[in-house]
Amino acid sequence: MHGPHISWVQLSPYIVLGAGALIVLLVGLLRSETVRRQVVPLLSLLTLAGALGTEIWRFSHEATIIAGAMRVDHLALLIDLICAVAGMAAVLMSWRAIAPREAGQGEYHSLLLFSVFGMAILASAEDVITLFLGLEMLSIPLYVLCASEHRREGSLESGLKYLVIGSVGSATLAYGLAMVYGATGQTGFTRIATAIGHHGGLTSDPLLLTGLALVLVGFAFKASVAPFHQWTPDVYEGAPTPITAFMATATKAAALAIFLRFFDVAAIGAKGTWAPAIAAVAAITIIVGNVGALPQTSMKRMLGYSGVAQAGYMLSGVVVATRLGVSSTVLYLGVYLAMNMAAFAVIHARERETGDDQMSGLTGLGSQNPWLAWPLTIGMLGLAGIPGTVGFVGKFQLIHALANGNYIWLAIVLVIGSMISLGYYLRVVAAIWMSPAVVVPEGRGMRLAPIAGGSPELDDELPGRGGRDEFEGGGAGERDSEAPMPGDAGTGQPSAESPEAAHSQDPRPVTTSEPAQIGPARILHPELTFVAVLFAAATVVFGIIPSPMFHLASHAATLLGLR
Repeated sequence: MHGPHISWVQLSPYIVLGAGALIVLLVGLLRSETVRRQVVPLLSLLTLAGALGTEIWRFSHEATIIAGAMRVDHLALLIDLICAVAGMAAVLMSWRAIAPREAGQGEYHSLLLFSVFGMAILASAEDVITLFLGLEMLSIPLYVLCASEHRREGSLESGLKYLVIGSVGSATLAYGLAMVYGATGQTGFTRIATAIGHHGGLTSDPLLLTGLALVLVGFAFKASVAPFHQWTPDVYEGAPTPITAFMATATKAAALAIFLRFFDVAAIGAKGTWAPAIAAVAAITIIVGNVGALPQTSMKRMLGYSGVAQAGYMLSGVVVATRLGVSSTVLYLGVYLAMNMAAFAVIHARERETGDDQMSGLTGLGSQNPWLAWPLTIGMLGLAGIPGTVGFVGKFQLIHALANGNYIWLAIVLVIGSMISLGYYLRVVAAIWMSPAVVVPEGRGMRLAPIAGGSPELDDELPGRGGRDEFEGGGAGERDSEAPMPGDAGTGQPSAESPEAAHSQDPRPVTTSEPAQIGPARILHPELTFVAVLFAAATVVFGIIPSPMFHLASHAATLLGLR
């Protein structure tokens, strides 16, 4: 017996990710606090940068590897690039976060890298067995990462919900893939397509149709497609914000990539059966996601429902099953990465300052911190599809693909969904620029919201004055049980009976229409500000000059054999 030929050169992106994840895990076991907090994140960034370099290096050298189990082509490499960039942003957002310290720096970052590794395998899968292995390698680390703030009930609940529902989705997918294999006798995508094409009766075979339906449901769980999206808002809200941002972008990219590969390659012969069903699911997803986001007050829940609606938009490219449809979906995945990362970085920064992710905490941000206000504004306008942003370009391409594919009605639903989305995206913009500033009272792990110019008293590094992520005792609102409370004897603080104490203990934020002006604005969260500004700039630049993205996305569709 001889094993399959393995091209180690073609496997280089995967080797870099796997080896880097193991090295990060081992380095994280060292006793030095400096190594764990500084060197481990830096090694994670270097691993992802190495993966980016090898992916760009192999971009013009497509190949099928490991006996047809994986395909390293433009589609796979573009999705790998999106996931690697999302991983780098998540590492930067986690640099001073509490989740890596509670879960262990080495464990946290290695799990993140292994999840990117699984996404790369999933995006390259050309066989149902490789598909399932990639999906599990993607998902299992995320179950742990969602619960990595293990002293906070919301994080534990998030991890448990994602584990239970993700397991149901994986089991459903496994049943579906088994039925497809039973109907066709093949596991490779191209061989499944050949079997369906050569045996016309298979398109009406109940075993194949049931298998395709279960596969659709399994993918829908992973991509947050309605009506299998119920886990998304709860998990997004409870998980650490860097992990939420990573899941919202990278996981969706990998899930949509395998959507494209399976239905537009393996099941293309049964398009007349599955395309109307996916079109109906896409329409339901667009409406449910946008309507569900309207009443939300939590920014992470709102973006969770927004992600559901965006998944409906991206399914449009799968439905039409044309080269234009595939390139439009891949383009929108890159677009979505830029807009979402800009928003989540700002939300995470504000979460550190106010202790939660409520929309009310954004009021007056424009006057308090323009470095955060502008990226969030650009992200919201891009997600709404306002001209001048890359979101408009992405939605225009999806509508173009639907019109060319004779799905005018779905294009109309997409436009209606975009109009509904203005109701919650513009509400955020109004809170940032048209509401008085909010000053959050200090105490219980929270501190004053930053004002223009700041002051030394608000420095993140002072003990007891940090936001949620700098607070060593755990999640928001926690503190050392031995720390004196305001009014305790010997603290010099006003007693509970005094008017000053009553005022200081009032949990309600104080609003003021007069923003403080104390010198030049100070950047309180440099790593988060960097992520927010970088992706907001990409949202604007590629919205004005979209041709590089068009060129890359067009390559992704050329190798799927579509017209």
